[in-house]
Amino acid sequence: MEALIAPLGDRWCHTRAVARRAAILARDLPAADRELAVVAAWLHDVGYAPPLRDTGMHAIDGARFLRALGLEERLCGLVAFHSGAAYEADERGLAAELACFTEERSPVADTVVAADFTTGPQGQRLTVDERIAEILVRYHPGDPVHRAVTRSQGPLRRQVGRALARVGQVA
Repeated sequence: MEALIAPLGDRWCHTRAVARRAAILARDLPAADRELAVVAAWLHDVGYAPPLRDTGMHAIDGARFLRALGLEERLCGLVAFHSGAAYEADERGLAAELACFTEERSPVADTVVAADFTTGPQGQRLTVDERIAEILVRYHPGDPVHRAVTRSQGPLRRQVGRALARVGQVA
């Protein structure tokens, strides 16, 4: 997967930091769930790789790629639905494509979102509020990502809050 993501520069820095953060946030999960959270963190942005782009939504494109590799459906669903993806799919008219995957609402899903939403684009630690603000500045208000994050910021904050509270950190 490194060969797909590393050429994307900052995206690779972000991915590595998200995986490290997920390992910390998953430390209290059962071993299998801890491993799954870290693997999902490593793979959450694989759909940005140019050879995998199909729908234009990285979460769906990444999950489709993982499914084509025959990876566990639970992992595919975690990648497909990470970080408010349902809102972005709605904004892009891709809800049916996303519905081919199963959304998981669990400490594992919260961990992946918390790792992503407390890590900036160059791998720096951010608060969830800083991460949301950074995304809203990076994407134009008319962009589906901007609109999706605007709509999903409440649920995203709650997911991050649950994951951080579980390991004794504050949002």
